[in-house]
Order: sequence, then structure tokens, then C-alpha cells
Amino acid sequence: MLFFLPPFMRGIVAFVFYVVFTVILAVFLLTAAAVKFAVPVASVKKKSSRIADWIASDLWVACSIWTHRLTGRISWEISGDKDLRTHSWCLIVSNHQSWVDILVLTGVFAGKVPPYKFFIKKELLWLPFFGQCLWALDFPVMKRYSKTFLEKYPHLKGKDLETARSSCEKFKNMPVSVINFIEGTRFTPEKHKNQGSAFRHLLIPRAGGLAMAIYAMGELFENLVDVTIAYPEGVPGLWDFFCGKTGRVKVDVRVIGIPADVRRGNYFQDSESRRSFNQWLNQLWAEKDRTLDEMLSETEEKSSVQ
Repeated sequence: MLFFLPPFMRGIVAFVFYVVFTVILAVFLLTAAAVKFAVPVASVKKKSSRIADWIASDLWVACSIWTHRLTGRISWEISGDKDLRTHSWCLIVSNHQSWVDILVLTGVFAGKVPPYKFFIKKELLWLPFFGQCLWALDFPVMKRYSKTFLEKYPHLKGKDLETARSSCEKFKNMPVSVINFIEGTRFTPEKHKNQGSAFRHLLIPRAGGLAMAIYAMGELFENLVDVTIAYPEGVPGLWDFFCGKTGRVKVDVRVIGIPADVRRGNYFQDSESRRSFNQWLNQLWAEKDRTLDEMLSETEEKSSVQ
């Protein structure tokens, strides 16, 4: 509706909208956090958590989608299991090229999957306001010890895994969606070259984060939602996306089973489990690389025909 404005002005409008609705919703979310902290009643704490999830996973996402409909004209091309709707526990993995990926994922799965959760470092909980929001949202805590630290304090070996698993106990009766960007960082040609990645469009997958999620909640995940994101007109930065310069976004969604040996194994303490996990993940990543190749090749073929 604001397409008559120049891109820079649309970017400013989108940015202002994000600031306004994020601040307003944060106030309500912090109110839910205060109630959750102050009232030592299990039913009240549970209700406060559900309200916080609704604010973050429904209201905030709805405001985000509405903002970009107002300031941009995006052509969404979704393939695969595009009609996915589930009320059970959901483990989502995706390639990572831009901060825009997060907005793409939340937009594609809006109203289709349970509330989103991310594994976070314990230190983030101490940040003013932001930390309280994370606490209210029950984001699972991940505390990893370095090899040097464990050599000095060997009695803490395995403690980080149990911390992650115990922080996920509350989710056994409340379905959630865990999102994991396996590459660990955004793809760039420079990073790709420096890694010497064998994949054409992807960085080398890092198994640790996904293995942690499966170790902590593996019995709850029956399937993996494998998402591949492609930007046919070039990978947009967040500001470009705000300015409405992104015309096409292609998303492929595949629901695949998680092998029993991967789901039940212990990647961190058993070498055979680690081997099986890495073999499965590398195969998954090779298939994703081929999918990306096809998605981008279709775009190149259409361009050459035109």
C-alpha cells in the first residue's frame, strides 16, 4: 500500500513500525514475566508462559508480516511440504544467508507450528529487559564448558548436557518449535572459501547445536523439518528487506524422519553415536546443496529465456 514511496522511505516506515510494535509488545511480555516471577503458583506460571509465547510467536510475527505487506511486494514460492500444520514438537533446521532468514521462517510457519524456542547461553539471561523476556519465554539454557575448563574441573564433565536437558523438562507437556541454523553463521563467499567447504552453496555444518537439541529433547521429536531458503534476486540485507527491495523468496520445506540411532544416541560421549550423527547430517546437507542448486538453476533458466 506504500509502494508509491521510494525504497529509503519505505525502509524508514518499516523500521519505525518494528520499533513501535516491538516496544509495546515487550511491555506486555515483561508484565507476564513479572507475574510469573511474583506469583509462586504453578497454574499462574504456566498461564503466564503461554501468554508470553502468544505475544512473541503470534502477535509479534503477525505485526512483522503486516509491516512487510505494507511496504513491499514479495513473491513467495513455497515447495515441498508447504501445507505443514502440526501441534506436536517441531525441530526446524535451515541454511543461513541473512538475518532476513529469521523473518522468512517465522512468516512461512506463522500459525502452523508451536511457539518458537532457541537454545541460549546462560549469560544472556542477565541482560536488562532482554534477559527477562528470554526468561519469560522459557528459552532453554545451554552452558558449554571449554576443553581447558574441563581439564581443570573434570567433575563438571557432562554437566552442560544435563543443564540443557533439565531446562527442556518443562516442554514435555507443552509442544514447541526449536529452530537451528546448523552452519552456525551466515553464508558468505569468503567464509565458504576459507572453510574449503565441499558444498557449492553451503558452509560446513556444525553438529553441536543440533546434537544438543536432539540430546535434550530427542524423544519428543519424531521428524525433522528441513527448510531450504533461496533468494533468486540476490541475498538481501535486513535494510534491503525493510526497503521492500526483495521481490522473490523461494522456500523448500521437507519433513523427514530422524533415524532412531541419531535420536537415541549420545553425540557428546559416544564415538559411534558421533560417527552416525555426522554421517546422517552430511547426507542431509548434501541433499540440501542439490536442492539449492535446483532452486537457483530454475531462476537462471527463466532469466535466460526472457
